[in-house]
Amino acid sequence: MIGAVASLAALAAAPAAHASVDLIAIGKLDGNLLDKSKETSGKLENGAPGNLLGGLGSGLGYAGCHTFLAVPDRGPNAISYNKAIDDTASYINRFQTLRLHLKDAPKGSSLPFTLTPKLVDTTLLHTSDRLVYGTGAAYGVPNGAPKLNRDNHTNYLTGRSDNFDPTHLSTYPLDGRFDPESIRIANDGDSVFISDEYGPYVYRFDRKSGRRIATYKLPDTFAVSTLAPVGDNEISMNTSGRVANKGMEGLAISPDGSTLYGAMQSPLIQDGGTNAQYTRIVKIDIRSGRTTQYAYPLTNIGTAAKPKYPTISDVLAINDHELLVDERDGKGLGDNSTAAFKQINRIDLTGAQDVSQASGESGLAPYAVKKTLFLDIVAALTKYGYNANDIPAKIEGIAFGPDVTVHGVKKHTLYVANDNDFLATVTDTNHPAGIANPNQFFVFAIDSADLPDYVAQRLPGEVKSGHDHDEACRRDDDDDHDGHGH
Repeated sequence: MIGAVASLAALAAAPAAHASVDLIAIGKLDGNLLDKSKETSGKLENGAPGNLLGGLGSGLGYAGCHTFLAVPDRGPNAISYNKAIDDTASYINRFQTLRLHLKDAPKGSSLPFTLTPKLVDTTLLHTSDRLVYGTGAAYGVPNGAPKLNRDNHTNYLTGRSDNFDPTHLSTYPLDGRFDPESIRIANDGDSVFISDEYGPYVYRFDRKSGRRIATYKLPDTFAVSTLAPVGDNEISMNTSGRVANKGMEGLAISPDGSTLYGAMQSPLIQDGGTNAQYTRIVKIDIRSGRTTQYAYPLTNIGTAAKPKYPTISDVLAINDHELLVDERDGKGLGDNSTAAFKQINRIDLTGAQDVSQASGESGLAPYAVKKTLFLDIVAALTKYGYNANDIPAKIEGIAFGPDVTVHGVKKHTLYVANDNDFLATVTDTNHPAGIANPNQFFVFAIDSADLPDYVAQRLPGEVKSGHDHDEACRRDDDDDHDGHGH
């Protein structure tokens, strides 16, 4: 029965859905590093460097030839600064271009591959449209318009929560605030799609310049009408729309590049908010902008008497009708707690009912899609010696990567990344002496039998047989070699 209640203990005891989905590599990027945007290196209002390399796992997308794009969220607001603007700063939104190339591990290693992530480039997000920025006067902070606007004669999107026009719905595309959460590459390879929590928005950007080139309008039912720089206030002052800081967290693109799937992190306010079970996945036709909505059943990680629901962090297209859904708790490293529930589930939208006209938990329940467990991330990492206290709380980005050969068998790869909240170290009761909190990338190998209907996205540099690299890729990899495991 859809929506059946299960206890956390029962979930922990449940067997993994696919024993052949196995961890093959872990890569890390130091949380103290700076990115490639030297022009934003000055200090933000909260004292953090404006080009601190962090939050990379908010969204992760494969771009072909061992290249991935990673999007940090609204910036280093985990640093205490000014509660009146949710501790946000004028961090200019951006995406990072990474090289994540697996190499054979030395004999005797616990994992068959090593991964040494390399930062290749940083691209700032902006638009030629005149944006609305907060004056900051009411909160004792500087104007929200970045100085770089004047220097570069453009308008940059930033994480400042007060950069909005209160006379419009939160989906107003001229608001200067932007909280990126997922990124996918268009099939032309020249542009990217990014989803956001503030609007929620879905924007398209030129990949080379970072200039916004298209906006996809979501139904007004996803917007809030009373805006505020403090998320809790936005929740209390509205009776419908997205829950603040739990907007469109996930984004997938179909392999043929024609369709986007945006996932709301939590149910809309009118659907019960964070105390409700059914959140929404929005199908967007890229050409026409037409939308369709589906109900996704969140798992009860509490009890029948006291239900508690996790959130969706990302979605990934297996083909044109099946998705992987990253559903997780907020527990683990960075939360001073123990990771318990971080699972990737599989859903099939074939025949699923459009719930655009439905509302409320009871209204969505009859139409919720069925899901099956695909990967238990906590179980997979603890199997290889990870302490559950050290598993990142925010496992947020998922992406398919290039196929690899492990023990003579060709397998698909799934890359999973964390959002480290721009905090290079964490000191808490579980780690009183402090522990490094890097941007991490966990790579899993998947037997083709576990994803028999998988279709690789067609990207420049990828040949028709899938993610095997053509000669152009091999020339790009002249200092490396394709891994084969051991």
